[in-house]
Amino acid sequence: MKKILSVSLLMFVHSAFAFKDCPECPEMVTLADGSFMMGSTSENNSQDYERPQHLVNIKSFSIGKYEVKQEEWFAVMGNNPSSNKERSLPVENVSWDDANLFVQKLAKKTGKKYRLPTEAEWEYAARGLSTTIYPWGNSDAELSDYAWFSANTDATNPAGQKKPNAFGLHDMLGNVWEWTQDCWNPNYINAPSDGSPWINNECSERVLRGGSWDNDSQGLRVAIRSGFATDFRYNVIGLRVSMTP
Repeated sequence: MKKILSVSLLMFVHSAFAFKDCPECPEMVTLADGSFMMGSTSENNSQDYERPQHLVNIKSFSIGKYEVKQEEWFAVMGNNPSSNKERSLPVENVSWDDANLFVQKLAKKTGKKYRLPTEAEWEYAARGLSTTIYPWGNSDAELSDYAWFSANTDATNPAGQKKPNAFGLHDMLGNVWEWTQDCWNPNYINAPSDGSPWINNECSERVLRGGSWDNDSQGLRVAIRSGFATDFRYNVIGLRVSMTP
């Protein structure tokens, strides 16, 4: 498969609150406005497609506390495409087209503005105000405390079993890759600086973030990214929802 698909917790208490719009809806966390440096420098084993690092200003939005679970997917879509089936596991084996249809149906069901997160929103949420390789620091020594990856599992695991980041979000790294709104671009030259999705005229590939249970520690760096066709499905790919206030 192309690209790379195969500190203790910050002492910062984020003023976020969790909510659900319906019993079967994903639990959401609202994040405040903020700014951060997106991507990587030329150090830290980064790739060309993670650069240049650039300042992004984010407006308040809500994002799933967990990756979308199979029971939540089934409640909206009436099916379960996952290879490893169990209601509390993250849904997987979903394409970008599938994920986009899910958020559209969820929005119609609730009357709220559900959508996929933009790539910038995703990284802002994953970092939890950190500026390091991982949300807790530059060492992968604590990775097993926060993520499911190739060193501690050989399959998906129930959502929320690992420690959350400083924003109270679970499994931002590992378990399953997560689709974003953005088209795939080979670098961040001319990328939006306002947190909006980067959409091109020809958008045959969309961006995935976060790594999965099948990746090693290098594949779970917070800046890592990948891109695949919008109809591509695999058992390491899922989603996390976002919402505009």
